[in-house]
Amino acid sequence: MEQVARMSDAKPAANFCSLEIDGAVARLTLRRSDVFNALNVQLISEMVEALSWTAKRSVGATQSLLDANGAPYLRVIVLRGDGKHFCAGADINMMRDAGATTPEENRADSARLDRLFNSLWAHPCFTIGAVQGVALGGGAGLVACVDHAIGETRTRIALSEAKLGILPAVIGPYVYRKLGSAEFRRLSMLASRVGAEECLRVGWLNEVVDSPLEFDEAIARVVADVMTTGPMAVAESKRLAMTFDGWAGSDEELRRWTLDKTSQMRGSREGQEGLSSFLERRKPNWKPEE
Repeated sequence: MEQVARMSDAKPAANFCSLEIDGAVARLTLRRSDVFNALNVQLISEMVEALSWTAKRSVGATQSLLDANGAPYLRVIVLRGDGKHFCAGADINMMRDAGATTPEENRADSARLDRLFNSLWAHPCFTIGAVQGVALGGGAGLVACVDHAIGETRTRIALSEAKLGILPAVIGPYVYRKLGSAEFRRLSMLASRVGAEECLRVGWLNEVVDSPLEFDEAIARVVADVMTTGPMAVAESKRLAMTFDGWAGSDEELRRWTLDKTSQMRGSREGQEGLSSFLERRKPNWKPEE
């Protein structure tokens, strides 16, 4: 029998990133500031493990607000980069070594990177990214994968791969969904750095603050808003979007599916709690005390 995940379980060991738990909020921070948090094999692997650990301990996965010890399961993930820049993309040494490896080894490296992006994109929690300085290549991919991205006035984001004669293929599906076809095509061809205001305009960022010093306040505001929302509804909203993205059936089949999904959520434990609390004019059980 599979052991039920608890918040007291040991967190994955890591050298290049840190995972801190504060109630229902997990904070994942890249810790390679000496190389602007460039993504090497070890950092990628550590981030994948951290995202897997938190996903298994999310309300969306456990369908419970608290674990067996009464500790809150996770509802929000905050992703940050230590130091001057959020993430400068793939480590230059890893990129250089790719030229001497076999196609199979290159594919394995790409698969590891895709696991990182997909783990963040599909994470059951609401994900927030705080993006200071530059986010290039893979760093731009991380920004595209979070649910709410906060930048600052110096933020610059780029699909920089074409400057090196390669493509943003692994991060492509996630950035494409974030920006849409026309902007993804334009920015992947130009491969130039996009300023904070343009990032806001095309939807790469959701808000911009004056400096990184204001990140904590902005994050706290978003977290507070998320905490008023049904955590299963948050997780299911993300699954809903991913279902729409990959729908291969007819419009009629999609309409029938949405009817079934609506009925399922209304009859769920969380749906009944939300409707009852509204009618009884009380706070739902997922909303924290003020």
